[in-house]
Amino acid sequence: MIPVIDLFAGPGGLGEGFSSLRDTSGNPIFQTILSIEKDEMAHKTLRLRSFFRKILRANNDTIPVEYLQYMETHDAHTLNVLIERFPDEWAAAEEESLCATLKADDNTLVEMGRERLRKYGIRGSDNWVLIGGPPCQAYSLVGRARRTHDKKFEEDPKQTLYKCYLAFIEELKPTLFVMENVKGLLSAQRKGEGIFQRICADMKSAGYEIRSLVKEEAKNPRDYIVESERFGVPQTRHRVILLGVKKGSLIHPKILQEVKQTTLREALVGIPPIRSAFSITNKGRRDLDWNDYIDAAIDRLMKTEEGRELEDILRRVRSRTRIESLSRSQVTGEKSKYEEWYRGLLGSSCILSNHESRAHLASDLDRYLFCAAYAEKHGAPAKIRDFPRALYPNHRNVLEAKEGDEIKFADRFRTKVWDRP
Repeated sequence: MIPVIDLFAGPGGLGEGFSSLRDTSGNPIFQTILSIEKDEMAHKTLRLRSFFRKILRANNDTIPVEYLQYMETHDAHTLNVLIERFPDEWAAAEEESLCATLKADDNTLVEMGRERLRKYGIRGSDNWVLIGGPPCQAYSLVGRARRTHDKKFEEDPKQTLYKCYLAFIEELKPTLFVMENVKGLLSAQRKGEGIFQRICADMKSAGYEIRSLVKEEAKNPRDYIVESERFGVPQTRHRVILLGVKKGSLIHPKILQEVKQTTLREALVGIPPIRSAFSITNKGRRDLDWNDYIDAAIDRLMKTEEGRELEDILRRVRSRTRIESLSRSQVTGEKSKYEEWYRGLLGSSCILSNHESRAHLASDLDRYLFCAAYAEKHGAPAKIRDFPRALYPNHRNVLEAKEGDEIKFADRFRTKVWDRP
């Protein structure tokens, strides 16, 4: 198996992709040997998924009943029962997934990576892969917009964390690396210099060719943007992904092939509907009856001109059976085209983990009711200017905006459209 080191791993999404790939005999092609994440909650998921993969290898690719019980209850007792059955696999998962902070100009973790490669018998000419995405808040358009007048933004250490990634490349020389970040990276600057251009120059100086996953020859920075919905992922997530190939490695990657896009309606087949909870900050409204709330919200909306244009849809909402559940722990039995992908080997059971709603202010739920009906009627999400005046949020940039002024984050109450990704 080809070793993988995963930096800024989060709960392990990028590593999951590598870990899921199998050869024609059904054997894993890649094996994560070290993953590093500083957030404790994300690290718990990272460690659990590592544990799960090791359990499968030890159990002939069969999920033990103790794991299914933990997926149902998510409590300390059932986790301990699972660990007691597979103590060696738990110890190996703890060694593989590290809860630690990567810091620029501190090579402690680089040296740990070197030792880990030696442990797995990897020498200078052997193949291994580095993956990861340095934290994106400092590069994202939203993050930069929110910190327009923040004098400390230029000194935000998140802007230099790619140097931690670069240190692994310079010191350990992976055969390939995959580096992922937000589109805002392409326009981000630090002290007058383009960050994307700096990153590419540093990677090339380290001895790597920088390839695009979607263009045979990348001629401008936007050629590195992967629009995931065009390649089989039912989500409009657009990310900059750099594929670094060590010079002289004789590896010639192919680009991704486009496939038919999957809609939201198709992707959610088999997942039972649930409803929102009311936030604890709803003064006097937290314990509202859901049916009473829906009826009152529709009445409020129907008093507006914009609401009356949606009357046929709102009438249908009022008449249909209301959803009372805040969470569901079982799939419906209908098969989605992505069943195997999002449920993995759980497909043989009916367990559905973590399918729980978040809580909202009742006033925000009024807005989402309007947005959902609007999206169904118009085939596009509503923006603030489409709202009834009574539903304008109490945000200064909305209330003080004059006719014709641009409102930032005008789609802040965005809802998705059924027949789009």
